[in-house]
Amino acid sequence: MILAVAGGKGGVGKTTLAYNVAAALDAVVVDADLGMADLPGGRGPDLHDVLAGHAAVTEAVRPGPVDVVPCGRTLAGARAADLTNLTAAVAAIEREHGTVVIDCPAGRRADAGVPLAVADACLIVVSPRAFALADAIKSRALARELAAGLVGCAVNRVTDDPPTDAIADALGAPAAVVPADPRVGRSVVAEEPVVDAAPDSEATAAIRSLADRVPR
Repeated sequence: MILAVAGGKGGVGKTTLAYNVAAALDAVVVDADLGMADLPGGRGPDLHDVLAGHAAVTEAVRPGPVDVVPCGRTLAGARAADLTNLTAAVAAIEREHGTVVIDCPAGRRADAGVPLAVADACLIVVSPRAFALADAIKSRALARELAAGLVGCAVNRVTDDPPTDAIADALGAPAAVVPADPRVGRSVVAEEPVVDAAPDSEATAAIRSLADRVPR
């Protein structure tokens, strides 16, 4: 199973949810944001190297509380990366490790569309604001064009009661509310997913409910 985590607008917490949903699924998470990588890096090959043909993707898997295929952070690396190699790279990880979660770049450019085309299903992340919902609807339309089935939408960083039913209707999938929780916000940098740091929290319950919608 390959799950793409997408969002039309940057800054909605897409990367933190990709990381934490991957933890709940015991999956490998791939940082496919070639120009603005956010997942933990480290020594050794990264996705830029893999897509440029300089390394096998299995060499780039970085073990941790959540296994990560990090992406490079240089402009030269992004320019050298060939997105047509992403399908084979992700398929190799799926064969080796099982479930794969792809952290997609924001927007509707080709670098956002290719991960969705690779995926079996997608999860849309939206903040509880009208302008963010409009962007999420565009991402939903792109996912539909690319036959990436929508398993759900995550209304992220919620402090008040959002119009969850309206968001679910607009996106055509069940919506889960992920409350604002600093442990989610710092989980990537700390490399401590909230399902481990706070297993009984509301945020963990929401993330597990999203993970439960992913076919196995």
